[in-house]
Amino acid sequence: MSLHRKRYSQARTLAGAAAFLGGTLLLLAAQSAPTGDAKAPTATPTAPRDRILLFSKTAGFRHESIPDGINCVREILGDRYDFDATEDAAAFTDANLARYRCIVFVSTTGDILNDGQQRAFETFIRAGGGFAGIHAAADTEHTWPWFGKLVGAYFKTHPPVQESTVKVEDRTHRSTRMLPASWIRTDEWYVYDHNPRGAVRVLATLDGSTVKGPTMNGDHPIAWFHEFDGGRSWYTGGGHTKESFQEPLFRQHLEGGILWAAGATDATAITKDATKADKK
Repeated sequence: MSLHRKRYSQARTLAGAAAFLGGTLLLLAAQSAPTGDAKAPTATPTAPRDRILLFSKTAGFRHESIPDGINCVREILGDRYDFDATEDAAAFTDANLARYRCIVFVSTTGDILNDGQQRAFETFIRAGGGFAGIHAAADTEHTWPWFGKLVGAYFKTHPPVQESTVKVEDRTHRSTRMLPASWIRTDEWYVYDHNPRGAVRVLATLDGSTVKGPTMNGDHPIAWFHEFDGGRSWYTGGGHTKESFQEPLFRQHLEGGILWAAGATDATAITKDATKADKK
């Protein structure tokens, strides 16, 4: 074979190999390329969570336990709700309150809302909103009859902080079903201006025989709930002391009450079920 023909043959062999390799690469690229109907993966959008407003404005006595109460509610419900905490009554407008499922009054006191803000709160409840009152929420807006009916009763007086026995009479509600029938704890036990029984559904009463100081003459409701004016209202007289908000059972009591007030389904479980608590 001449040198020319030898070089030509080698060139054809190299060209053929290159063509084969190129075709293979093109085939692999075509197989790996997305089809026209394929869509690039996208992140699943996260649904916005319901919100709760924590309101703690005071125009009278100021409880040192207010920050503890706010932190407690954030801790026990932060996996299910977003929160705003404020002492600014300007938050009470129709447009702003419509953002929330529930408003929690954390030991508020005195006259804290003007006429327009009161109307906005009434509109919120009448639209199906929820209210949860902790302790001194009952010492708030004494001259606003609608609010007194929403809470259930107003604060009147109290004996010194002491250990007493709470009798849990309704153990089917989600705020009390984890509690023992006789719940012994330390707090400041409010005496109210009247007995709300009949207008509300009483959850628990104070055993007057275990109290040193003023009581309510044998029937002393201390926690209750009711549907009111289109919305929901839950109240507990506990929560005066800082220590209250570290008690596992009191925390679950609050959690269940706020969940009910917020209209959560019963499938929304209490995070730390105390079913092992003494229920005798």
